[in-house]
Parts: sequence; structure tokens; C-alpha cells
Amino acid sequence: MWNVARSAARSLRQYRRFSAAIPGPCIVHKRGTDILHDPWFNKDTGFPLTERDRLGLRGLLPPRVISFEQQYERFMNSYRSLENNTQSEPTSVVSLAKWRILNRLHDRNETLYYRVLIDNIKDFSPIIYTPTVGLVCQNYGGLFRRPRGMYFSAKDKGEMMSMIYNWPSQQVDMIVITDGSRILGLGDLGVQGIGIPIGKLDMYVAAAGINPQRILPVMLDIGTNNQKLLKDDLYLGLRQPRLEGDEYLSIIDEFMEAAYTRWPKAIVQFEDFQMKWAFETLQRYRKRFCMFNDDIQGTAGVALAGLLGAVRAQGKPLKDFVKQKIVVVGAGSAGIGVLNMAKQAVSRMLQSSEILESNHQFWLLDKDGLITKERKNIDPAAAPYARAQGEVEGLGEGATLLDVVKKVKPHVLLGLSGVGGVFNEQVLKAMKQSDSCRPAIFAMSNPTMNAECTAVDAFKHAGENIIFASGSPFENVPLGNGKVGYVNQANNMYLFPGIGLGALLSGARLISDGMLQAAAECLASYMTEEDIKNGILFPSISSIRHITTQVGAAVVEAAVAEELAEGHGDVDPKQLSHMSKEDIVDYVARNMWYPIYNPLVHEK
Repeated sequence: MWNVARSAARSLRQYRRFSAAIPGPCIVHKRGTDILHDPWFNKDTGFPLTERDRLGLRGLLPPRVISFEQQYERFMNSYRSLENNTQSEPTSVVSLAKWRILNRLHDRNETLYYRVLIDNIKDFSPIIYTPTVGLVCQNYGGLFRRPRGMYFSAKDKGEMMSMIYNWPSQQVDMIVITDGSRILGLGDLGVQGIGIPIGKLDMYVAAAGINPQRILPVMLDIGTNNQKLLKDDLYLGLRQPRLEGDEYLSIIDEFMEAAYTRWPKAIVQFEDFQMKWAFETLQRYRKRFCMFNDDIQGTAGVALAGLLGAVRAQGKPLKDFVKQKIVVVGAGSAGIGVLNMAKQAVSRMLQSSEILESNHQFWLLDKDGLITKERKNIDPAAAPYARAQGEVEGLGEGATLLDVVKKVKPHVLLGLSGVGGVFNEQVLKAMKQSDSCRPAIFAMSNPTMNAECTAVDAFKHAGENIIFASGSPFENVPLGNGKVGYVNQANNMYLFPGIGLGALLSGARLISDGMLQAAAECLASYMTEEDIKNGILFPSISSIRHITTQVGAAVVEAAVAEELAEGHGDVDPKQLSHMSKEDIVDYVARNMWYPIYNPLVHEK
């Protein structure tokens, strides 16, 4: 594992040095109002007089020049005013109002938008990402004002290779793609799922420093089975049932070939595909392209980091992870992904294949209860985790969650079911009888209304000594006598930006299990022993750029070790292989984009 504490100070110094560098000029091929209407180049009233002269902006702006810092403060004052004026409004109304004011800035001035986002990431990530992004997707038809990203539909079959060149950026480093079939815990939202790639890529810019001119959100519209959307006059997607089988795969194949023909070094992140297509596309493309599925692999990595942290919080060595009894509720792509990565970690610790046959640690439930080998038509992805009938007395096919918790007495109860409240009072009280002195309860489903339980209920019913983590943000819980029940947001934002950045900067041919394990272990080692003792498994979101630097560096090192790195830019694989860990951290920090106004020079 990485010694994060040792490299933290040096990488932070490097980051500050890089971000404080004097900006170089940027060549533009636009003048006048074309500049003002381009959010990438627009500085609003921030254009200095010399730029106004050479770019044909004299008279098109008010005469006073407002500095970047003044523009920043003016926006923040507007945002604070919105907060003050909407205190009595319902949460959903307030969240959408906050999203709108940020989105208007994004549409107008990207440099200022990303600076605001980076400096206030803890407050703004719940708006541009989880949980508000789910609300935005549900209402996308009414919220749509201007296009962002690209839309490839079933009607475009045979045209994608030419369509991909309609995107104006000559270079794309990061693509996030969805088919809208399983948006968070909200189900099939069709074309409205485009909000997810947009939000994820905003996190890539804010957390990983990916240049926003080199990102591409993609929606693959292959229809929808959501009857409510099909009848909605504001729905913007194809009004037809979803394609299936070979027809469906041929659309994904065509897009992937087109994207990698134009941008062969791009990283593609698959997001919010329904389970059957999530696993199918991952296996179909992961050995051919540099891609990963965040729901399967990113969620699994964050969960594994939390599980390893829980072992530390129990005062045990990490090797005791092999003895943890883990009950997972939710047999979708995320739940299976967590089990797969946890099993790989156990196998590596044991240096044996014994666990691969026994699976004695893992208990998997879906909407029909405990999955056993007696289950008919069991999903192939879930089959390895099916229990033998009668393996534990009283637990057979379809046993309820309460029965499983009472009989197994798990060290960890982990939810990725998408069913709000499934960890009810009885289940939580049963966790008091866990074989662990500090049982862990992970309610990881998003958005907030789909969390398996709230933080308050978990500490109230399962006891004050539990370790609690959730996918959506909850406030820490006052326990009395000055004690606090700490809430850990086990969110994918801790890992996917670093995975993508590390893969990009190493020039990895593909994203391997070893690279993903390195990312998870780096995150797991990030917290101090004192934090872990207090039940704090994940760092503050405010530190997300530093976390991503560390995770990205761990991924680069793993790619080099596995001989998957082909280099990036002027840095070749040989140079990477001779870098120390600290040098790799510096290399990653130096290559993170930071929002500042560059001088603009016009060229015809």
C-alpha cells in the first residue's frame, strides 16, 4: 500500500506550484460576440482592455473590467442569497434551484464555473452529482435549455463513424457513457440519463483535473420501456421500446469503434447500465479498450476500501478481513461487483484459491431473499455466491434478511439494493448480536430516498458503537455526552476520478483488476489510525484533489508494474518505470488542469 502521509506534503507543494504558474496564451479563432457566446473562452466582464481591442470586444461589454476574484465573489453572493431566500421551500425545490444557478454559470463561463466548483466541492458536489443529479434526470425534459455532450441513437446506426467527428474538440481524454437503463436507483429514464455523464465528468474536472475541453458526455438512446416517459410530451428521446440482444450490442459496438478510431487514447467509463448489459459490455470491451464500469468496479473499490477500514476500526490486522462475514443485499451490478472485488482481495491475502470454492464469508440476497443453489434461473453473475441449501440451520432458499442477520451474525451488512428502508428497525436491532464488537452498516444505495436506512436510525437501533457508511450524504449523528456518530459517504467520487486519471497518464492499454485493487488499497490506507478508531473510514470531500492525486499515482504505478503503461504525451513507459513513488505523485499533480483565465490571442 502507498504511504500516503509521506507523500502528501510533497504532492501538495507540487500542486500549488503548478496551479500558481503564470498562464500561457491561448490561440482562438473567434472574435466579437462569438467569443462571448463560447463558455470555454468567455470571461464575461473579466476581459482586460487589451484583449477587448484585439478580439473585437470594444463596445460589446460594459466598460469596467471586473477581476476574476470579484466575479467569483459576486457569484458566491448570489448563491448565498438563493440559499437564504429558499430556506422555507421543500428540499427538492431548493436543490433544483441551486442546480439551475450553477448550470447557468456552466453554460456561460466554464473557467469560473470550475473554479467555484473546485473551491466549494464539499457543498457543490451534492448539487452537480449525487443526490441532486437523480432529481435533474427525472426532470430533464423540462430543465433542458442547451445541449451538452453527444447523443447517439438507434436511428444513427451506420452513421456513428462520421457523427463522432461532429464533436468540436480535436482531443478527448475522458468519455462517460450511459444508455439510461438504470439511473441510480430510479430505473429506466431513457435519454434523460444524460445528466449522469455530465455530472460524472464535472467531478472528473473538479477532482482529477481533467481538462474540460477534453471531456465528452455520451447518451446512447436505444429506446425506453418507461411508459410514463413515452407518453410525456416533453420527453426528448426515441419513442420506442428498448432494443435487446444483438441489435442492442451492435449499437454499442459501433459507438466504441467510432470513439476509439478518432481518440485511440481516450478512457471510457460505462455508467448506469442495467445489470445484464453492465456485465456483458464490461467483459466484451475490457480487453480491447481502455474502459471500466463504475457501477461494478468503482463501487466495488470504494466498498472494499470501507470494508478494509472497518477491519482496522475493529482493532484487527487487515489480514483478518478473510474472517469477516459479509451480508450483501442487492444482487445487481454494484452488489456483485463488490463481492467480486472482495473475493479477489481475500484470495490475494490467502495466496490460495481455497476461498474461491468455499465463499464461506459472503451471503447474497435479492428481492426474493437469500440466494441459494436451489434457486431456479439464477443469474450467472450471482451463481458463484449462492449458498448450499441448509448450510446454516434454518436458512434456505429465499430466507428473509432478518433471518439471515439473526443466524449469520455478520460483521458487515452492506446494502446496494436500491430499496429505501430495507434495513428496518428489526434488522438493525438484530445487528447488535453481530460477532463483531463494531459491526459495520453500509447503506450505499442512491439517491437519498433509496438509502437502505438513515444514519439516525442506524445509530439508534443498531447501537452507538457501529461503523456507518452511506452512498448519499447524511449529517453526523449526535449521540449525547459529547459523542458523535460519524457518517462516512462511501461514494464513488473517491475512486473513479483517480482511476481514470491514472489510466490516462500512464497511457494504459486497458484497466486491469490490479490497477483497480491498487486504487482501492490506496484509499483504504489514506486515513490515520486515530480517524479509523473514531469510525471515520473516508476523508473529507474537501480533500478530493489530493485524494485523487494519490489514487491516480497508485494506478499509474500498478499499470507500470503490469507492463500495461504506454506513456502519455512526452513521458514514455521507460521514464515512468524509473520514477519513484514520490516522483509519480508529482507527475500526476503537474498534469491536473486548474481553472485560470488564460490570455487570448486571435489567429485567423
